[in-house]
Amino acid sequence: MTASITRLANQVRLLILDVDGVLTDGGLLFDNRGEEYKTFNSLDGHGIRMLLDCGIEVAVITGRKSKIVEHRMTELGVRHLYQGSSDKLATFTALIQSIGVTPEQVAYVGDDLPDLPVLRRVGFAITVHNAHAFVREHCDWVTSNRGGHGAVREITDFILQAQSLLDARQAEYLE
Repeated sequence: MTASITRLANQVRLLILDVDGVLTDGGLLFDNRGEEYKTFNSLDGHGIRMLLDCGIEVAVITGRKSKIVEHRMTELGVRHLYQGSSDKLATFTALIQSIGVTPEQVAYVGDDLPDLPVLRRVGFAITVHNAHAFVREHCDWVTSNRGGHGAVREITDFILQAQSLLDARQAEYLE
């Protein structure tokens, strides 16, 4: 990583994630009754927990509504969940005001056009490897991993490393 990207990650006090295409691979699975299924990556989940344990807030802003997402975020301890957000920028603005952070202290991870209004206003705009090409052009960093396949863990580890927190967190597992 370049020094400038590391500086951006060092400022992060809030990580905001999209769901479909970021926390999942973007596939939408439905059974014959219309029940929805999603697959989440356990590495991503542990990365989210590590950020939260280090005092860095995590939020989710997604355009879709899903009980599955609510269940997973509750399980991880994510307190800021905004589903069915047709105006992600308005949701973002209200969220940062409620938490008390500036846009420069926020990293946002999105993968498609509806994420661009927020991506263009945060301090650290991130997208996943399999994001839409136009979105990749407008981000500070593109992950090596695809959405739903460890991209969020790549991001959380990088933020913790930039803030000199990763080594201590990992060392806890060696004791």
